[in-house]
Order: sequence, then C-alpha cells, then structure tokens
Amino acid sequence: MIRPFLAAAVLALPFVAVPALAQEVFGGTYVHGVSTPFTLETGEGGADIEAGYRFGRQGALAFIGKPAPYLFVSLNTAGDTGFVAAGLSWKLTLGPIYARPGIGLSLNDAPSRRVGADGVRTDLGSPVLFEPEIALGGKVTDKLSLEASWVHISGARLFNSQQNPGIDMLGVRLAYTLR
Repeated sequence: MIRPFLAAAVLALPFVAVPALAQEVFGGTYVHGVSTPFTLETGEGGADIEAGYRFGRQGALAFIGKPAPYLFVSLNTAGDTGFVAAGLSWKLTLGPIYARPGIGLSLNDAPSRRVGADGVRTDLGSPVLFEPEIALGGKVTDKLSLEASWVHISGARLFNSQQNPGIDMLGVRLAYTLR
C-alpha cells in the first residue's frame, strides 16, 4: 500500500530539497472529488491536505519557457485516494496576479479495481496518472502568496478508452518564497 509511502514523503520534504536551490514551499487544503466535466463519479470525498516544494526556474529548459520543477504530497482526510506528484510549472504574471499552469505525473494509492452501484468501473485504471493543474494567485507579502488551485489526476483514457473517472481537487494554498 502506498499510504505509508505518502506519510514518509510528507515528513521527508524538508530534507529532500537543498535550500540554496529551492524557490518556495507551499501547502493548502482541497475539496476532494469535485464534480467537473473532466471526471466521472468515483464515490470519493473528504478533504485533502497538500504540501509541496517548488524549485527555481530551470534555464536549461528555456526552450519550453524555463519552468520550475515541483514535488508535492496530497493526503486525503477521509481515507480515499492520496498521491505524490512531480512535474513542471510556469508562472505567468498578469499585473498584480499570476497564473501558474503545471503538468506532471502522480503515483496514487487508489483501489486497483472499484465498481459503482450501477456496475460501471470507478477505479482510476493505474497507480501512475497524469497530473495537470492550474492556480491563480497573488502576493500577500514579499515572500507569501495565496493561490486558488485546481489539481486533476487521471489516465487520459490511455489505459482504457471506455473508462477514465479521474479525480479533481479544488482548494487554496499558501506559497512561501525561500530566497
């Protein structure tokens, strides 16, 4: 089961990243299993607690806009699907606010097979899924930002063309700049 791995990853986050290379840490709370056009009903719910680390923009990736690598953990308070994710995000400044789109991969601890009362499979199809996200944020202080965020995990119908429930999370997070 991946859940002990998720807990260990949360505890290890401060020790994994090298402070001199880090840009910011972030954390927040999310509503789990929000119904959107990108998902089917999975029967999951509760709240998620997310904590993560975003590295500085990578000059070596200038050909795709110098994204910042990120790593985060999402733990569900109701015992439903939790996951770890890693990917790349871009910060697009729009005056006093910014948009932060991102794309990554996630490793989840969802059941390998789950069927709803109507007989339709509601499992996620794979422990490894895509993790697109977008946040809108603004500075609260020089080092602190507040973001409204959407996070999605799904297989994009790659593992089963007839089944792709996915899970959407909506929430708020604080981001603290380390340097």
